[in-house]
Amino acid sequence: MKPLISFFVLIFIYISLSAQQVDTIYLWPGAVPGETEPKHPAVVDSNRSGNTTRLTDVTNPMVVEFIPEEGAFNGSSVVICPGGAYNILSIDKEGYEIAEWLNTLGYKAFVLQYRVPQKQEGALQDVQRALRIARSRTGASGKVGVLGFSAGGSLSARASTRFNEKTYEPVDHLDELSCRPDFTVLIYPAYLDHGPGRTLTPELTITGETPPMFLFGTIDDKYGNSALVMTGALRDAGIPAELHMLPAGGHGYGLRPGNAAGERWPLLCAKWMESVR
Repeated sequence: MKPLISFFVLIFIYISLSAQQVDTIYLWPGAVPGETEPKHPAVVDSNRSGNTTRLTDVTNPMVVEFIPEEGAFNGSSVVICPGGAYNILSIDKEGYEIAEWLNTLGYKAFVLQYRVPQKQEGALQDVQRALRIARSRTGASGKVGVLGFSAGGSLSARASTRFNEKTYEPVDHLDELSCRPDFTVLIYPAYLDHGPGRTLTPELTITGETPPMFLFGTIDDKYGNSALVMTGALRDAGIPAELHMLPAGGHGYGLRPGNAAGERWPLLCAKWMESVR
């Protein structure tokens, strides 16, 4: 592992190179609910394969807010949940780079640094709190969506189906706001087919309140069944959904060039988000 301080060096360098205005907001002003470890900076993993920065050992969750250029804000925001098997966070490829893209479309973007490794219930608390913070910084008439990759897609699906659950005691006035996403984007989601016979994961209950969803995956992705199962459940419940499955592309491509799936989904998703925001 690299030293803890390296995360702040990473943030400083990234913000210095970014054209967008960036703000860091810690989710929990006091104790982090259910967390047994003291608050400390996230650890930057030594694995840099795929030119990707990976964070782990998150005990002080935050969102990094990316704000569009002046006059470009379209009134809506998106909370981004990076993937990483609930062990790490692919924080640049599935976080900061996605935020920059969303800014070009006029959206505020909130990159969520949720608790890992293997702290799924804490992660759900974190995304609920993040959605409330995003809503407070979007405006009463604006919409707030959630977008997730792989395990972050799992977390986004959980946020989109369990928003009526009180997962933590209210902290302040922000917790009076709704944590229900207004729309959901799942890009190569994982872990949504853990029910009997690879059916929908039992914790994901689809109701008439479930938000509309955009789903994207590929046939050659070993997690590809997750998008299919979720789409079927949404269809059966009458929830608007749009699914795209390409024949190839694998898993974990973000939106980087050189992968047909990574180049295709942003175009389709941008058009869909425009239709629901």
